[in-house]
Amino acid sequence: MSASALFLVEQERVVTVLQEAAGSLEGSSGEAAVDFSLVRRIDQSGLQALEDLARVADEKAIKVVLRGVNVDVYKVLKLAKLTQRFLFVN
Repeated sequence: MSASALFLVEQERVVTVLQEAAGSLEGSSGEAAVDFSLVRRIDQSGLQALEDLARVADEKAIKVVLRGVNVDVYKVLKLAKLTQRFLFVN
């Protein structure tokens, strides 16, 4: 699976990196990958940033792949009903 953009998310910069990713999708097409391997938990602001990223990706018909999402973060995304809006790769 190739990606037109790859973003590495660090625990301390979840919201910032996700906002940068959403902004970079403006002129993109195809796929974008977001690496969550360094993220162990996600809060409400992180969830909101992910929702915004999903919205922008949907508007641009871009697939967003989340890589390395740990089980705890996945459970939160599942509860927030965000899992169906992304592809997941380990």
